[in-house]
Amino acid sequence: MALTPEGTRAGDAGWLRVHPASPFVRGWVALAALFVFFGRDTFERLLQGGPLFDEGFAGRAPWLLLGGGTLLLLTVVGFILSWYFTRYQVADGYVRVNTGFLFRQQRQARLDRVQAIDVVQPFLARIFGLAELRFEVADAGESAVHLAYLRADEARQLRATILAGASGAAGSPLLPSAAPDPGQPATAAVEAPERTVLTVPPSRLLGSLLLSEQSVAIAAGGIASVMLSAVTENRSFTVFLIPAVIGLVASYWNSFNHGYNFTAADSPDGLRLRYGLLDTRAQTVPPGRIQALKVSQPPLWRLFGWYRVQVNVAGYGLAGSAGEGAARTTLLPVGSLAEALEVLSLVIPDPGTPEPGKVFTAGIAGLAQAAGTPGPGMSGNADRPDDDGGFVTTPRRARLLAPLGWRRNGFTATETALLLRSGRWWRNLVVVPHQRTQSMALQQGPLARRFQVVDLVLHTTAGPVAPRLIQAGLDEARTLLEAQSARARAARKRQKSEHWIDPATEPAQTPAEDTQEGPHHG
Repeated sequence: MALTPEGTRAGDAGWLRVHPASPFVRGWVALAALFVFFGRDTFERLLQGGPLFDEGFAGRAPWLLLGGGTLLLLTVVGFILSWYFTRYQVADGYVRVNTGFLFRQQRQARLDRVQAIDVVQPFLARIFGLAELRFEVADAGESAVHLAYLRADEARQLRATILAGASGAAGSPLLPSAAPDPGQPATAAVEAPERTVLTVPPSRLLGSLLLSEQSVAIAAGGIASVMLSAVTENRSFTVFLIPAVIGLVASYWNSFNHGYNFTAADSPDGLRLRYGLLDTRAQTVPPGRIQALKVSQPPLWRLFGWYRVQVNVAGYGLAGSAGEGAARTTLLPVGSLAEALEVLSLVIPDPGTPEPGKVFTAGIAGLAQAAGTPGPGMSGNADRPDDDGGFVTTPRRARLLAPLGWRRNGFTATETALLLRSGRWWRNLVVVPHQRTQSMALQQGPLARRFQVVDLVLHTTAGPVAPRLIQAGLDEARTLLEAQSARARAARKRQKSEHWIDPATEPAQTPAEDTQEGPHHG
């Protein structure tokens, strides 16, 4: 769209209003509360089979009608004023939203800093054919810009226009400030084509919930309660299971509702995710905005070879409720190893290694050799095997600190990303693109000092992924700290533009040639 940045009056060119039904879709709870308040007594009498109105109703009826009509009128007027004074504008690289008629508020966001754009359709909005457009920017939190509500086709078209400019695919500045006709929008971008990559069947989603950690915890609690009740002959122990079961059912429903009909598709403007049973969401995650990625596998999922893929995106980890936030940061709720690797290839199109399948598979499910004999990928130190995929694991001397996990805990680096793996039973692989390395710190406790190991922590945006290298050898961790700093500097120099489709502007520099200051170390 081509909109002028000046003016906020209704007649000013360039400012548009949301759909007239928007305040009623947002405020339907207030209308429902009015009907419940005034019709509760009548409804209760109807259920009891008594008369609908008591003997004194005739005297109260005019006052009830007057009070109810006044409240209803004020509510509707408030909705109309809310719609009238809500306007939005997309121009000059910004999206601006003005709201409020007593207390005015303007929110704006730079479009070249947009981290992701979602098209959300709550159940009632779907009935009216409306959708909410959400712009997530770095560290936005609750101040992220929302457009609620637009017609669904308008929301999708506006999203396509903004993504075309923000990604660099449009080949022109973001949404020019003037259109040939000020009263008409500029030519909108055509929505980019997409290729469906994977879908999650409802049966698999349900199975993953039943085999989750929370199911195991509830089952263990139930067995313990039954045993205690049998031993003590006290039935009160089973009472404590009631809130746990209610919470478990609510958690299951929340996860099933958000993960139902999950579909991932590849497009030039990013990875497109669609999911939801009652409330649907069409989410576009630009690969260049992902700060960190994690592939995880709970123990019971190993029976079917299932994995989960989650990401950190600036703005996502702080916005929305816990359930909604978890859904928005999930690229694959449950899938096979091949599907997890497919998602990885979309998020990191350049893996930076000639053998990406071997390296990433070793990170997800690999295990170092137990023997100390050097393998092809070793540096000659018989104390630490790092043969599988080039992963450098915890030294053998520290196996008492992690008797089950020391052969899993490890790291390796490609030309484009740092890979950290951990966990023997709860398997995790964390991938951090070099340019997204913000800062690092070495952490060591008294036992770690005794065994000469240390943890390396990479700091990133809020989200489900916490990059941490566990119990690395002291010398290896120090070497990695310096090498990763150099790799991060070189990667940021190659990617100066905010457009994730723009090619690198400068040739790569080797870490040894780069002497500029990098991330700070702790």
